[in-house]
Amino acid sequence: MRPEPDSPYLSDASGMRGCASEILVPENEAALAQILRDATATKTPVTISGSGTGVTGGRVPDGGWLVSLERLNSIRVEKGYAVCGAGASLAAIQAAAAPTKQFYAPDPTENSASIGGSVSTNASGSRSFLYGATRRHVRALRVVLASGEILALRRGDKPPFEIPVLPAPDVKKNTAGYFMRPGMDYLDLFVGADGTLGVVSEVEVTLLEIPKTLFTGVVFFDSDARALDAVDVWRPIAGLRMLEYIDAASLDVVRSRFPEIPGEARVALIIEQDVSTSNDAEEAWLNRLEEAGALTDDSWFAASASDRERFRRFRHALAEGVNEIIRQRGLMKANSDFAVPLARSRDILQRYRDTLDREFPGQYVIFGHIGDAHVHINVLPPNKAEWDRAMGLMKEFAAAVVEMGGTVSAEHGLGKRKRDYLKLQFTPQEIETMQAVKRRLDPQWLLGRGTLFEVPANVAQA
Repeated sequence: MRPEPDSPYLSDASGMRGCASEILVPENEAALAQILRDATATKTPVTISGSGTGVTGGRVPDGGWLVSLERLNSIRVEKGYAVCGAGASLAAIQAAAAPTKQFYAPDPTENSASIGGSVSTNASGSRSFLYGATRRHVRALRVVLASGEILALRRGDKPPFEIPVLPAPDVKKNTAGYFMRPGMDYLDLFVGADGTLGVVSEVEVTLLEIPKTLFTGVVFFDSDARALDAVDVWRPIAGLRMLEYIDAASLDVVRSRFPEIPGEARVALIIEQDVSTSNDAEEAWLNRLEEAGALTDDSWFAASASDRERFRRFRHALAEGVNEIIRQRGLMKANSDFAVPLARSRDILQRYRDTLDREFPGQYVIFGHIGDAHVHINVLPPNKAEWDRAMGLMKEFAAAVVEMGGTVSAEHGLGKRKRDYLKLQFTPQEIETMQAVKRRLDPQWLLGRGTLFEVPANVAQA
């Protein structure tokens, strides 16, 4: 079908908008493979669309065909794993696994995200503090190449060609550029590749047993310093699944929806620990909160699964609130996805605050995965001119992160909006090494054209 200019398929959660000559929605893998064969025969670029929850423009087409995988949404749950069509949402996978007392560990804030999109960006989330990113939980992939060839890859299968090794930053999370490591499995090349090497059609993921007992809380502090001290002390706690940071401005974004947030709270840490083998978790945490100087009496603690779901909605409401502010102003998101080595966590946070307090006072929020030294900045400029200035600061921050040994993309990928950041983290020779892999698997440069890399001058535009 030909898309209308305002079609939701042509944008993502960042607000970026593109164009396509046609939108195709294959019913199965065979139909997807035929679309790609046709695209190769006609030299038509193809952009793959998940659920549109991304924030980097990876699913936003720049001409050619947009192919939505929404109908590839089957889910089969087995003991220890699930086989999922690429279009299955994370929420649907969790719902299918729950009756078997299992769960899928990675938990991006937006659980309407598709598993295919999560694989393509090596997505993570709050529980990744313990469980790691998507890559760790992928057992097998089915991938359709631009030629229409279908690969069935399992963990342990090695690449059929030599893949050069690229350097990796010393961070807990990284999804900048292609994963190219010594002795790597072939399927790992496609995880985090932003849909530029092949189209993931089916994913087999690990399922874990749901912990019998969790200790979950939203802990409020009256100062940033106390909260950051607590982060340093709490990081090594055994079984800690979640250690999230929400600053004062972020709390203000959601106060109208959660009026029970204490007035004196200037920061919150969201914690969750698997305490299935502990008998004194509550007492241990009360001691920790007292030692940290937390607002213990005003903090929230989960007594049930419904409480934990309320805390999830609290986290999600923050992201929703920020997105709504940006939409109302007619702008794209001005946000970061940087991570640094744990030892530099305070350094980068101080750099953010010093700069933003000077350049955008009262117009930014910081929240996210502080346990992994991976917090998100969202600048909330009032107009396009200020947005341009904010994006200039983001590039300065990206360079500072790289100088600290960090990554310019920890969990969202770089897409089209942030592809220039790749040049800050990798040399021209290293980028050429990645592009050589792309040319091998996608010689006409059809998949995800404009994502991750600039379109080469010798590639014809559709």
